[in-house]
Amino acid sequence: MRDGVVHLVDDDSAVRDSVAFLLESADYRVTAYADPHAVLDALRSGAHMSCLVTDVRMPEMDGLQLVRAVRAIDPDLPIIVITGHGDVPLAVEAMKIGASDFLEKPFDDEHLIRALRQALAAGPRDVDEHADIRRRLDGLSSREREVLQGLVDGHPNKVIAWRLNISPRTVEVYRAKAMSKMGAGSFAELVQMAILADLRFAPSLVPRDPAD
Repeated sequence: MRDGVVHLVDDDSAVRDSVAFLLESADYRVTAYADPHAVLDALRSGAHMSCLVTDVRMPEMDGLQLVRAVRAIDPDLPIIVITGHGDVPLAVEAMKIGASDFLEKPFDDEHLIRALRQALAAGPRDVDEHADIRRRLDGLSSREREVLQGLVDGHPNKVIAWRLNISPRTVEVYRAKAMSKMGAGSFAELVQMAILADLRFAPSLVPRDPAD
């Protein structure tokens, strides 16, 4: 067995059982919860956790609230957020407040195992790595940076497309180009790089409605 325990939170019993079985099959010890409050109680009581895997949409406490609560208890615990397609902006926000990664449903088994391994192996990024990320960001075209800024701001593709007067498909193309230039293996990794580099562009690059 790998060192420590993966704690899994999902109110859907079928998903919870399926993910727990997958992780146990990959030789991880798993403690599963239907209620996010239960995992917080376990953390407060001193339960050893190697990583937390949580859904975003839950009735008692959503994933963002859980990430904030966990961070207040353990600032360094790796957290992987599982999200539905429409919840990607929430997952991006979760990364801004401390989640390590997010997986968009449906994901394959190996994607989850790879994300878990990376979360467990990750350490603090040094100054040189931050500078390297900054250099990669500087190598993006202005349109690629505009699209990336919109994604990091939590906007879905169709909103970014409307605000930049391009098609959603073109947004996907620029997103793919940005991932390639940044050397990001996933959209989550791309967002994480931008967050770590404190990505900020002029608000005028992604115009907002007065009501925003």
